[in-house]
Parts: sequence; C-alpha cells; structure tokens
Amino acid sequence: MISTTLFPGRYVQGRGALSRLGKELARLGGRHFIICSPHPLEHLLPPLLPDVEQAGAVRVERFGRECTDQEIERLLAVAREFGAQTVTAIGGGKTLDAAKAVASRAGLPVAVVPTIASTDAPCSSVCVVYTPEGIFQRVDLLPRNPDLVLVDTEVMAQAPARFLVAGMGDALATWFEADSCRISRGPNIAGDAGSMTAHALARLCYETIRDWGLAARTACEAKVVTPALERVVEANTLLSGLGFESGGLGAAHSVHNGLTALAAVHTRSHGEKVAFGVLASLFLADRPIALMNEVYGLCETLGLPTTLADLGLDGVSDLDLRRVAEKTCAPDESIHNEPVEISPELVLSALKAADAEGRRRRTCAKAVLSA
Repeated sequence: MISTTLFPGRYVQGRGALSRLGKELARLGGRHFIICSPHPLEHLLPPLLPDVEQAGAVRVERFGRECTDQEIERLLAVAREFGAQTVTAIGGGKTLDAAKAVASRAGLPVAVVPTIASTDAPCSSVCVVYTPEGIFQRVDLLPRNPDLVLVDTEVMAQAPARFLVAGMGDALATWFEADSCRISRGPNIAGDAGSMTAHALARLCYETIRDWGLAARTACEAKVVTPALERVVEANTLLSGLGFESGGLGAAHSVHNGLTALAAVHTRSHGEKVAFGVLASLFLADRPIALMNEVYGLCETLGLPTTLADLGLDGVSDLDLRRVAEKTCAPDESIHNEPVEISPELVLSALKAADAEGRRRRTCAKAVLSA
C-alpha cells in the first residue's frame, strides 16, 4: 500500500503565541472572517482585535455551539456575504471543525486557534458533524489541513484543568488505534497506510501523556505554564492530531460515537468518552494484563473515566448498552480496523468488562485505604 502522512501548514505553540495572530493572518489574506466560541468571544478576542484589524478588514461571528450542517451553512453564508479571504476559528473542537468546513466549502485558507487542549481537532482535515441534539452523525474528510494552528499555552493554563485532562483522554487513544491499523493494515484518514513517521508520533503521544500527564494537570490547576504543560499540550494537539489522522483510527473512537446514542453522556467531553473506549478496546483486542494495569492506573491518576457510572451511565440497561454496541459497529466505523473479530455482541462484552474492571479496582483501592 501507498502511505500518506497529513500535516497542517504551520504549527505555532508557546506562551504568548496569540500576539502573533495578526502577523500570521496577514500572510493568508486581507479580509478575515473569525468564528468564535462564546467564552473567548467575550474574554479573549477583544484585546486581540486591534492587532488583527491592522492585518485587514475583520468580521466576527459567534459560533452556535453544535457543529451541524445547518450551522455550517449559516456561517458559510455570512463569510460569503462579507467577502472573506480567510477563515479563523477561536474556541473548542466543534468551533474549529465548523470553521474548517466553512473554509473548505468557500475555497479559503483557514487558521485555527484552540482555547482549550481538549481534542486533537486543530491539526486535522476532519470535520465531525452532529445533529442539533448533539448525536454523532458523520465524519467529513476535507481536502486540506489547516493552514495555521496557533496554540497559546498561557490561554491553555487559564482554562479549567478538566479540559486538559479530556484532551489527554483523546490523545490516549492515538497509539492504540494507530497500532491496530498497523497490525491489520487498516487505512488511515487518507485511505492509505500509515507511515513510520505517523506511528512513531503516535507512540510518542502515548509516552508523553504517560510520563508528563500528571505534572501537566498539576500545572494547569495552578494556572501556570511549565515544560510539562507545554509537552502535554503539544501531545494533545499536534502529536495526537498527526497520529490519529495519519496513523488511523480504531475501536476507541467508534465506542465514543456509539456512546452518543445515550443522552446521559452528552454532558461528558469527547475525550472522556474516548478514554473509556480505550479501556473497552483493551478487552476487545485481548491486550496483556500489564498494559491494562498501566492504562487503568493512568486513567485513575489523571481523573479519566474508568466505569460507566463515571460517564453518567450508572445502572445502564443491557438494552441501552446494546444500542451503543450496534452504533459502534456501524459499517463505516473505524472499529473495523481492529485486527480482531468485531460484532455488537463482542463490543457489548468489552464495554461490560471494562466497567467491571474499573469497579473492581476502585473497590480494591477503597479496601486498602480502610485497612
């Protein structure tokens, strides 16, 4: 097979990186359409506007919270009416995805400015589309990656630590899924084989989260930028983005998509659901016990879900879990890249086994503390 590796045009990261926004946008055009999530629209964008306005005319539009077909079409109409020459997104993963889709349909360059390190959306050419109710609908593969990804770690450090932890949950899946694709020769997002570069970056992503994740969470809780925070923000954003897109996806993200069938999980982040998908995939692929212990221990240390109750599914019925399993195994899902037999029955068993192991470990830990 031919291998394809996908990259953004430019990746800029560091404390104070937002000061370069105007300069970077000036390289891309002269009329800048900015799509902004509600919080940064009020608290982050205003002091940046004078600098951006020096780079050309600016139109700012508030994002409507869900990346739906309707929202993409609305934003596209505004961009065209404004005569935009660039599209910029400032905010979370759904804002970034919507902006990438708008730029693609308008044939314009796109810059993305994540304000939380909660997903690997910024660097990818992928747009995840949801229904207005927040249920996963499909993945659109866009013809190009972002022209600019600008990551200010000072902004990341000021965000609640739970967002950084959620990003680590998303990043946690990168190596496991890429490795499954390597073994099964499953395709990456481009439909080709993953390169050795993609697999090496995916492995580095996992090792960075494993070795520096707790220190990064501590720094974020203290709202300070440290080398550990820089490492983990890069892992969550760049390494995970390159690893999943160029290495390939597997069971963990399919489990995430399956879980969206249940309304109770809609308040949980993408990364939290993906992290539980990783745990289920360990049972599905019959991974070694030592590796299971390492991953469960990491999730426990970071504060990622290890039981269904952690996802708001305490007492969930087998009927509802079967709905999750069936959606997980839809024909176009990436779980079919796993090098093992796949069926709703096997996925249901893996979900229940992952939950049982999480509850067992929690019971044992309480017993040790009370002894």
